[in-house]
Amino acid sequence: MDWATLVATVSGGLVAISGTVLADHLRHRHDSDRSVETRRRAVYIEFITAAGVCHTRLRRIAQAPQAETDLDAATRAALNDAELYEVRERLFIDATTAVAGAGQAMFERLGALRRAVAAGAAQHSRAFHDAYHPYLAAVWAYRVAVRKELEGLPLSPGDFGWEEWDSRDRCALCAEADAGEGAGAGAGD
Repeated sequence: MDWATLVATVSGGLVAISGTVLADHLRHRHDSDRSVETRRRAVYIEFITAAGVCHTRLRRIAQAPQAETDLDAATRAALNDAELYEVRERLFIDATTAVAGAGQAMFERLGALRRAVAAGAAQHSRAFHDAYHPYLAAVWAYRVAVRKELEGLPLSPGDFGWEEWDSRDRCALCAEADAGEGAGAGAGD
């Protein structure tokens, strides 16, 4: 029996098996990484979509708050019907820390908007805008965090020709209120 042939055959077999196992492991890891990214992307979109559904419903309620018999119940229903609580839990499980934090901040700002509408704030009132603009800023902060994580690409208000994410610079009601405050301040000096 030629030991050299046997050793070469066994060694070749071990190399082939090792290569196959390593390739399978790398493929599985790559598939797993893609699966995590796909799951994250889906929950990130689902979260902002659910928040958008709730936001739209709150704006509709704020257009005619007097039409609701129980504003608190109607605004809570807007949050519950959008299934935002459930999606937020999935966000906490799958998201990176940065995106989960931005999502929670957005959720809290949406909660502040809900409380303002529940208290009777109409869409064109100062109380509504005091909650609405911070919510918009939080929405954009969430989008920026997601974009940074998934694509590594920056995004700024200037990319849209805006000064700030919160849209105060484009809001007629806020501009009017700021002009009125500025005129009042100058008159008393």
